[in-house]
Amino acid sequence: MSADSAQGERLQKVMAAAGVASRRVSEDMIVAGRVTVNGTVVRELGTRVDPLVDQVAVDGTAVQLDTSRRYVMLNKPVGVVSSMRDEQGRPDLSRFTADYPERLFNVGRLDAETSGLLILTNDGELAHVLAHPSFGVTKTYIARVRGVVTPQTIGRLTKGVELEDGPIAADKAKLLQSNPRGDDSLVEITLHSGRNRIVRRMLAEVGHPVVELVRRQFGPLHLGTLKSGQLRDLTAAELGRLLTISRENRPSGS
Repeated sequence: MSADSAQGERLQKVMAAAGVASRRVSEDMIVAGRVTVNGTVVRELGTRVDPLVDQVAVDGTAVQLDTSRRYVMLNKPVGVVSSMRDEQGRPDLSRFTADYPERLFNVGRLDAETSGLLILTNDGELAHVLAHPSFGVTKTYIARVRGVVTPQTIGRLTKGVELEDGPIAADKAKLLQSNPRGDDSLVEITLHSGRNRIVRRMLAEVGHPVVELVRRQFGPLHLGTLKSGQLRDLTAAELGRLLTISRENRPSGS
């Protein structure tokens, strides 16, 4: 609990405001020992917390108590650059964030010609953990490539290929579909590297240039049925999984 817990808000009220559950259900969760505050199980309904300081989790999944934070998933269309303002006047992300009162920014980047899952937020700490390759958050892409991809080629991608800026290996790769006419294939590739255009460069290196590329997954988030150009707030469950990753990777003492 915060230094002066008597000045905080009741835990069940804060949980309800954060969208965890109703106040009554939140009380049941507390009494059942399912809620931790700063890593310690609390069962007292009189517990008070500071939403800006204390860390609450339910069943081991982090809860965001700061309701000023915003987390949005966008299915970025082809032709849009991953920038809030493009100095060359190309279509940018500002068209998607204009209606939000918060000042949002993108977590990582997608090439203009790559579509798919992009996270927009005003939470810089979470963005750092998700975007930095050292934290190992994986991204999964579906690539339509030229030519017939063989099992041997899939093996090369997971064993590693040598690029001009050093070796790189996919965490996972699999062939989803091969066109019987032999002119293209569909490949799924998962990796945690943040290097520029890495998927395109890897597939070009093994002789299968990318025709179309979509990011379907970012860490625990899935694009699902979100259509191109659409966005939505993350669900409480999705956000909880992201925050749990962020807190597990936070340096001690911060």
